Amino acid sequence: MDERKPAVPIRILGIDPGSRVTGYGVIDVIGVKPCYVASGCIRTADGALEQRLAQIYAGLSEVVGLHKPSQVAIERVFMAKNPDSALKLGQARGAALVCMANHGLSLAEYAARQIKQSVTGQGGADKAQVQHMVTAILQLSATPQADAADALAIALTHAYSATGLTGTVTRGRSRSAGRWRL
Repeated sequence: MDERKPAVPIRILGIDPGSRVTGYGVIDVIGVKPCYVASGCIRTADGALEQRLAQIYAGLSEVVGLHKPSQVAIERVFMAKNPDSALKLGQARGAALVCMANHGLSLAEYAARQIKQSVTGQGGADKAQVQHMVTAILQLSATPQADAADALAIALTHAYSATGLTGTVTRGRSRSAGRWRL
């Protein structure tokens, strides 16, 4: 008699930090299948940077309270052409890090190129390609906003890395380098 227990889902929160718009994406990994849970954007109001950082913190805290992720992944800071932009991005990322620490969650970090490579097969993919592949992999009926799609891509990258998840797109027919082509 086979008494297998059903697979316990792993809930992953992906965060795409930004000082004006922070994307979030929540997926469950059940066995070998990633399943969409939620996604969206935390849009900060105009005002002082510290107020925007507080809004990011509060918004992410609400997402964590509502969806209760067991794992969190965030995009690693890259050096932007504008040092001021890079600094603000780092501060937004810091608000996310403190929020997760206060909720007792540790974070995994992934470079933008690694995220794009993981989801599209191309490290130099543009936002439209990432949106397309996230929509296909998670079998969504509508394309998520760019920042939310990026956050879902971060969550998927963590799922691939942390769980060994590969080849999950069911509509694909052939595989290349462990990812399905659509």
